[in-house]
Amino acid sequence: MASKKRQKVRGSVNVVTSCISTTLVLVLLGTVVFFVTVASHFSSSIRENFTVSLLLDDDLSQAQTYNLQTKLKAMKCARLVTYISKERALQEQTQALGTDTTKFMGQNPMPASFEVHLKADYANSDSLKQVIPALKQDPSILDVSYPESLMESLNNNIRKASTIMLIIALLLAFVSFALINNTIRLNVHSHRFLIYTMTLVGASWSFIRRPFLIKAFWIGFVSAFVAAAFLVTGIYAIQEYEPNMISLITWDVMTATLAAVFLCGILLTLLCAFFSVNRNLGLNYDKLHRY
Repeated sequence: MASKKRQKVRGSVNVVTSCISTTLVLVLLGTVVFFVTVASHFSSSIRENFTVSLLLDDDLSQAQTYNLQTKLKAMKCARLVTYISKERALQEQTQALGTDTTKFMGQNPMPASFEVHLKADYANSDSLKQVIPALKQDPSILDVSYPESLMESLNNNIRKASTIMLIIALLLAFVSFALINNTIRLNVHSHRFLIYTMTLVGASWSFIRRPFLIKAFWIGFVSAFVAAAFLVTGIYAIQEYEPNMISLITWDVMTATLAAVFLCGILLTLLCAFFSVNRNLGLNYDKLHRY
């Protein structure tokens, strides 16, 4: 009786230890996924701040202006098209320079313009080179300008940062798998004599494997739930500390983070348990004591 109680206590301790270890690994993995997705949103929001400015001919009629705006909105690269009148352009220039140019020029020298806010995927020179030449050939457009050098510099930096973060994410994913695998394997290893006894009485592999897979599922689920609670608490604390992060922490970010935690928590524990049990099922009596 005392031996059975000790085995039960030992088994409970092993399960709790497995849950704690798996939870810590999932918190680490979820943190990586969170920052990778936030960084992706941040880079997209920066790219979407780039605009292509189109200076318009002063003789352009209202109907021609409307038709041009419709044409610009239909472009694949356009996220938003904003019309800036001559009066608004003058007002913005006056605020920037601190002086009204109409006082010594006698008229408003500023042309009306359109600002085409780009989609993130099109905020690069390669994509714009397919669009800009056609716009420059339009007689109603005096000039087309966009921050090409700044755009290329930013895209190069984002590309380098994304590569580094991807490498780090892959390394941490590998480490997470190794840690969870070791945790589950040790848990299964402690029952190797029970597995061997069940094989001797003729139990099928699927029958032996089933309780370990069920236990692994619940270890993964509980660990993922606890890890998700920690992550949500941490994300809420970040939003309270830095309110500007609210625009970056979208539902897509939360969904990706929590989905990664639950999928990895459940799938990895099930896979590790499956292969660990199979490894023990293939042991004979001599190897059982050396393993």
